Amino acid sequence: MSDEMSIRKNFEKREKNFMSPFGCQSANSRGREVAEGASPIQTAFQVDRDRIVYSNAFRRLKHKTQVFLRPLGDDYRTRLTHTLEVAQIARTMARAMFLNEDLAEAIALGHDLGHTPFGHSGETALKEIFSKSFSHHSQSLRVVEVLENDGKGLNLTWEVRDGILKHSKGYGKIIPDDPAELAGTIEGRVVRVADIMAYLNHDLDDAIRSGVISANHVPEQCSRILGSTHWERATTMITDLVFSSHTDNGKLVLNMSDDVYGAMTALREFLYDNVYRSPLVHNEFIKAKKILSELYIYFLEHKQMLEQELLGMEMSGIYRSGDVRERVVCDLVASMTDRYAMALYERIFFPTPRV
Repeated sequence: MSDEMSIRKNFEKREKNFMSPFGCQSANSRGREVAEGASPIQTAFQVDRDRIVYSNAFRRLKHKTQVFLRPLGDDYRTRLTHTLEVAQIARTMARAMFLNEDLAEAIALGHDLGHTPFGHSGETALKEIFSKSFSHHSQSLRVVEVLENDGKGLNLTWEVRDGILKHSKGYGKIIPDDPAELAGTIEGRVVRVADIMAYLNHDLDDAIRSGVISANHVPEQCSRILGSTHWERATTMITDLVFSSHTDNGKLVLNMSDDVYGAMTALREFLYDNVYRSPLVHNEFIKAKKILSELYIYFLEHKQMLEQELLGMEMSGIYRSGDVRERVVCDLVASMTDRYAMALYERIFFPTPRV
């Protein structure tokens, strides 16, 4: 075996010696849909992480909304900064529980690649005009399997793709009881909880910064148990999950204490009632839905313009795949950034000024 090949082998050996038996060793991956040679220096999950970071969809996250549309302040979160915070939380918990950090990081970095422009208002718009079954988690899987690489996908491992698909939680339980909702790996389940931890913290932070709520509106239970700063809340949540998780019948079960779990649930309810559904946020989301709905209809009716946009976004390969036009238009609209969608809407529907 060459010296180069020994680098990856040494990483795999380190995982075997270091990781908990509940972690997913990269050497034991279920593999990729299209078989390919192993990297001489990187494990399978390290390769996946890099492919995600190098993708067009990942770069677009920097101009996709988290909660507040078109925030002018530099300190507001975007879908990209949210993704980075999820990755950091997931990696911290995976490390503390001796799981596969690279797998957790790869899933976290890819979990929102299919998120629409304008946050969940964009997702709602595509549910209404394309399909009730549309969801950002299934679209994220479609991004890595089909849309990236001009219709060829990224050919990621099964474990990363499974984690991306299963990260979504909606408004259900933070840690669900139904096994069908859980990822096949513990790392994927860790990312699911890390996603919630991240958005509870930074959405609260941004809501206070924007003036939608003030710090003294936060339920006393949440501040007392979780803390009053971003760092305190994140530390409390992470530490509680690490020390509350336990084994049951030979399996690792993620768990949290009743106090912390209850405070997180209360904080999420508070954010839904006072931030996500607030008139200020909701009214902007109505505008965003109108933009995406009209763009969707326009591209259904203008094939040439559709082909031009797909070419410009390096997605022309999906048009050749045989998908119906509605599916292709949905992919195009979902891939747009907020500012690109607004500029395109203005170019198509606004009168051209004359001097």
